Amino acid sequence: MQHLDIVDISARYGREPVLQRISLGVDRGEIISLIGPSGSGKSTLLRVLMGLLRPTEGYISFSGERIDYTSARNVREIRNRFAIVFQAYNLFQNMTALDNVTVAPLKIRRRDKREVVPEAEALLEKVGLKDKMRAYPDELSGGQQQRVAIARALALRPELLLLDEVTASLDPELVAEVLDTIRELAGEGMTMLIVSHEMGFVREVSSTVAFMDAGRVVEVGPPDQVFGDPQEARTQDFVRKILRG
Repeated sequence: MQHLDIVDISARYGREPVLQRISLGVDRGEIISLIGPSGSGKSTLLRVLMGLLRPTEGYISFSGERIDYTSARNVREIRNRFAIVFQAYNLFQNMTALDNVTVAPLKIRRRDKREVVPEAEALLEKVGLKDKMRAYPDELSGGQQQRVAIARALALRPELLLLDEVTASLDPELVAEVLDTIRELAGEGMTMLIVSHEMGFVREVSSTVAFMDAGRVVEVGPPDQVFGDPQEARTQDFVRKILRG
């Protein structure tokens, strides 16, 4: 049994199907990247995992336990084990970088400030922001703000980290600093599910790549196979276009 099992998951926005019988497994310490055209359901799958959109079919289990997304208590419990970083940084503008990282452990988890603050300082140092702990978001670049958002997610001590297009809104020169942070987490064995259009990075950091299209998983395999020798015609077409571009 895998650490995370997604089995035949379907979901809708209103009457519109957005996920259609998605099945995917993630082992502990594995990094799976979801690739595919816009609107293929990649970000939606992350939203389902976090309980932001309820599945209509199938089930998801984590560490051998099924998640009941109809139960508010169960969703709260899983949000204690998963953390997500969105494309938008969503930092509190009236709080310093350090305060943004400590607020959830202090206010939601009710942890001891004497423990939380040193951990938050260490996380900000980990993401290369040791000298920016007292800075406010409007004093930080986009890449720095996104790294604060990653540190904030890590402060929740997640067992699974979901990254949803975390470089999409950044200027090209700022992308590298965020990707370096993710590389470091990968090297430490963090289990991650990543949605990204940075194909060079995906090929480098992923243990598995899943290509999605029209709400379905079309092909799953190691990066070298998906990018170098795709088996499905739709994957072949996608890879040919992105490599040509």
